[in-house]
Amino acid sequence: MNPGFDAGEIAQLKKECEEEGQNYVLVLDEQELSDSGEFFQFQFIGKTEDGKEVIYDAAIFTLELHYNSMILDEAEKRVGAIHKDFVPIEQRGDDYEINPKADELIEEFIMEMEDDDEMKVSEFLNIDKDFEFGIGLELAINVEEIFPEVIEDFIKEFNAGTFELDKDRFSFKQDIAGE
Repeated sequence: MNPGFDAGEIAQLKKECEEEGQNYVLVLDEQELSDSGEFFQFQFIGKTEDGKEVIYDAAIFTLELHYNSMILDEAEKRVGAIHKDFVPIEQRGDDYEINPKADELIEEFIMEMEDDDEMKVSEFLNIDKDFEFGIGLELAINVEEIFPEVIEDFIKEFNAGTFELDKDRFSFKQDIAGE
């Protein structure tokens, strides 16, 4: 059985929320990103479509962070097509030998895509009912920073069935190398 549906786990999370004075608790696995205000992982109590209580395990991030991730992925794909030995930044080990030309190309492709306004993103909410603990949520919203109030408002609207995504598409400019 999925432990996120267990009455004992739900009661424990309710207690933790009450102790924190919030309608959620933070999951501290992703501390580095949490410190930036662009990303938080948290858990809260909600209901399934058939009215059963469940723990939602949610990741919320700014739309700009999502944009930056998408544009970096695309730039790395383009560099990989040119430099067959290129390894994406997230996959590099300690023994990776940096190829300065390939890394410069990443920046060039990013600037080119931004100048041409190639990449646009919109808010989204992904729901994973097969998540290992409760129900997983992944959410990107168009705010400059994720504050506790942003999380609280999302939970209230989500649980009330009134949460709506902004379907507009956005692009952002990155600050590459302090420019």
